[in-house]
Amino acid sequence: MTAQYETLMSVVQQRMSVRRLKPDPLPEGAIEKILEAGRWAMSGANAQPWEYIVVTDPAVKKALYGVYMDEVDSDFIFWMEQMRAPEFRHPSFHMAGTPEQQIRELTSRPGWAEAPALIVVIGDGRRQWATVLGGHTFGRHASHLTDGLANTCMLIHLAAASLGLGTQWVTVHVEDGFRRVLNVPDLMTVFCIIPVGYPDVPRRKGIRRPLADLIHRNQYDRGKYLSNRQIIEDLAELRRGTKPKYSESRGEGGKSHP
Repeated sequence: MTAQYETLMSVVQQRMSVRRLKPDPLPEGAIEKILEAGRWAMSGANAQPWEYIVVTDPAVKKALYGVYMDEVDSDFIFWMEQMRAPEFRHPSFHMAGTPEQQIRELTSRPGWAEAPALIVVIGDGRRQWATVLGGHTFGRHASHLTDGLANTCMLIHLAAASLGLGTQWVTVHVEDGFRRVLNVPDLMTVFCIIPVGYPDVPRRKGIRRPLADLIHRNQYDRGKYLSNRQIIEDLAELRRGTKPKYSESRGEGGKSHP
């Protein structure tokens, strides 16, 4: 065990998704420090397909959040989640009442537009041209573009945590509205939005699967392979643990769940 490893694990375990951030301004140079870490991420053939739009203008933040709520979360994603059995819905969509009441609750939550800064991670798919052609074939379920963008995002989250700041991964399910607000060229990908600010909720311990369940030695241990039913049961158990964590991340620790 080295001091560097202990420091790394401290930051990794300190990082958490924060869905309620204070509007307080960030220290001067904080965003640049975070992005300096982000740009050192790994990427296929060192193509570095990432760029970052830093949004601090309140009007632009509000417009982005409007797209997220009006076109995505409170419409498309909300109604998609209604097709699931309630116990398997995403933790953000565990609400009581009629659909109309749930949508009102959803849209009344404090949003990430209040964060002092948003980092919008965008990618240039043309930079995949740097790697071998085999990286684009054989039905691979990811690409060097998405691999690289996920890597830079992880470093951004860790760097923010090391500065005592909170972040959230805001998935971009539908790009078009965000693209219009930010004037992003057609060939660029709007990958995700990362709000950054001081947490307005207490720190909480995360939930992770036991390490022993994840490690295989030399070959895949078929004894650890879960049946479809076991996967469903495991996900249901995970949901029971993560629902309160989601509420806590929004500052709703005492709120009950259906």
